[in-house]
Amino acid sequence: MSLKPKESKIDVFGCPASKLHKDQELRGAGITFFRKGSDDPNLGQIATVADDRGFLIGISQGRGHRRRIFQEHHATSHEFEEGSIYIRNLADDYRADLRGAFDFLLMEVSRPFLIELAREHGWRGAVDLACHAGDIDPVLLRLVSVVEPLLQKSSEASPLFLDQLGTTIGIHLIERYNSATNLEAASHGASLSRSQLALAVEMLSGNGAGNLRVADVAQACGLSRGYFIRGFKKATGKAPHQWMLSQRVEQARGLLIANDMSLADVALACGFADQSHFTRVFSSAIGMPPGAWRRLTSDDRGARAAAKNVD
Repeated sequence: MSLKPKESKIDVFGCPASKLHKDQELRGAGITFFRKGSDDPNLGQIATVADDRGFLIGISQGRGHRRRIFQEHHATSHEFEEGSIYIRNLADDYRADLRGAFDFLLMEVSRPFLIELAREHGWRGAVDLACHAGDIDPVLLRLVSVVEPLLQKSSEASPLFLDQLGTTIGIHLIERYNSATNLEAASHGASLSRSQLALAVEMLSGNGAGNLRVADVAQACGLSRGYFIRGFKKATGKAPHQWMLSQRVEQARGLLIANDMSLADVALACGFADQSHFTRVFSSAIGMPPGAWRRLTSDDRGARAAAKNVD
């Protein structure tokens, strides 16, 4: 009796999983992020059948990758530089010859998510992203740059932040790549009532566990997700996730001054994932690490006290 060779596992995008040296995934609301990379310069042909998952957007993290994409009656060739993107409609069959190692940050975006996002932001009409390959989109490249460290350390991936990021990316995709001609322009006016803002602030301030989503706060305020984000930013000057982090930094500053808690304990008390997450956020907001800021503040207080005693 002869044994059949074991079939190699294929990932959801048609690549042999055994040839991927990078294979990471992070799920958000409506958008799932992936990091896919292979050092194999001769991957050969990949193929996937049509399904209803939505659209795939890839952003090349390196250069030198080439692929020949086959349509029904013709084929097109593309070379990817760092920052080059492609957009695939997953509702179409896909077949391509891959040449050269690759490293892509990918986003799988559901069609219902884009339709709902367009409706929330005042657009009316169809949403259908046009397929592209090899273009460079500096705005999209900047937006997705923050995802890479989160893929490596998912504990720092706040659902609130992923919701906001997904909304921003979705709006950019609709505005730049929607191929439907009957999409009416959106209305950008948005404002929160005092009671809505107070409720939002209360919910965001009490989000110590870090599992709150934008949709949860928007629903409590009786608003759509997009309208709430715009209204909150208009009222506070910050998007919800940015506002929440700024509040945590202010809380941390108070604890650093008031007692001798360790940095790890301060991070935990203020809702950060861990000390390294706390240090990165604090340093970005204040301009120096929390330990250095505590020492500087303590020295300043000591100097002022000494000067007062001399007087």
